[in-house]
Amino acid sequence: MLVDDEPDVAATYKMGLERDGLVVDAFTDPIAALDQFKHDYYAMLITDIRMPDMNGFELYRQIRKKDDKIKVAFMTAFEIYENEFSKVFKNTEVKLFFKKPVTLSELVLRVKEELNDDVAVAK
Repeated sequence: MLVDDEPDVAATYKMGLERDGLVVDAFTDPIAALDQFKHDYYAMLITDIRMPDMNGFELYRQIRKKDDKIKVAFMTAFEIYENEFSKVFKNTEVKLFFKKPVTLSELVLRVKEELNDDVAVAK
């Protein structure tokens, strides 16, 4: 699941991820994304942090209530510090932070690496 309030960004990242074999549902409205979320359907949430109506942190909190195993990647055009994030989300292991604009190749590579970690553990 990909959520970014900028339609061009959402469409571009969706296209890049799908071109590399991933299945992506993209949303420009975080509330619609939350409404459409299906438990045990999505392996990862990729979300922008700053969005109207609901920010990416709140979206993540709400989705984790529905599925506590989903991985997350945060994107932002603003500076974010992982140590500050870990103070807010003490019980969350977040490995992916993307500073926008992120290249499609970096996005695809890092998302696939994170998703493949699960496959390797499951074997």
